[in-house]
Amino acid sequence: MTAENILLSGIVGSTAYGLARAGSDVDRLGMFAAPTEDFHGLRGPKETHVTTKPDNTLHEAAKWCRLALSGNPTVTELVWLPDELYEVRTPLGDELIGIRTTLLSAKRVRDAYLGYATQQFKRLYDRGDGSSSADTRKRTAKHARHLRRLCHQGFELYATGALTIRVEDPDDYHRFGEQVAADAMVALPLLQRYEAAFDETRSVLPDQPDEAPAEAWLRRVRAAHYTRSGYARPGP
Repeated sequence: MTAENILLSGIVGSTAYGLARAGSDVDRLGMFAAPTEDFHGLRGPKETHVTTKPDNTLHEAAKWCRLALSGNPTVTELVWLPDELYEVRTPLGDELIGIRTTLLSAKRVRDAYLGYATQQFKRLYDRGDGSSSADTRKRTAKHARHLRRLCHQGFELYATGALTIRVEDPDDYHRFGEQVAADAMVALPLLQRYEAAFDETRSVLPDQPDEAPAEAWLRRVRAAHYTRSGYARPGP
């Protein structure tokens, strides 16, 4: 991780879902607090740090909150990880986990998860009939697994207000991925089935997220990471 003041971070992606196989990358996602003084100048602090090999992504606390309130699946999973997958967990990080349900809303969860799944299907469809290279088929299978996961997790979150990170039957997801790699249209009935399930299910989530707890938490973060280095108090 490349930023200071990390509040929460953990292992995400295929390892967290239980879909990792030999040679799979280990993805990490985290959140950090930029020093509060950095927001006082002409240009604000860098909001995202990304590295590859290893694959690490860190979002500044305010950006993470904005993404989570929009229903973004990738950042949302950070506050639903099993305990053993957290690598950094501070008191402020625990506070955020404690208010995770207030960040959710029915429409944004549906739009984000189904929207990402639909994007995955478009990628699959655009790749053609499965006669491409082995590397392309491998990527296609991976996108198919993520399409299925997004549909399942998104619907669970929409229907119950809770998110289970690890999938129930990883081998079945891999079989599905291979089937879709051979014929992209295999994924369409699954996508349509989940679209219908969303339509037919009344969500337990509110119409809009409650921004007040996130706002209060972010103000506590700013207070905790304020420093007076280089600051001269004016005279009387």
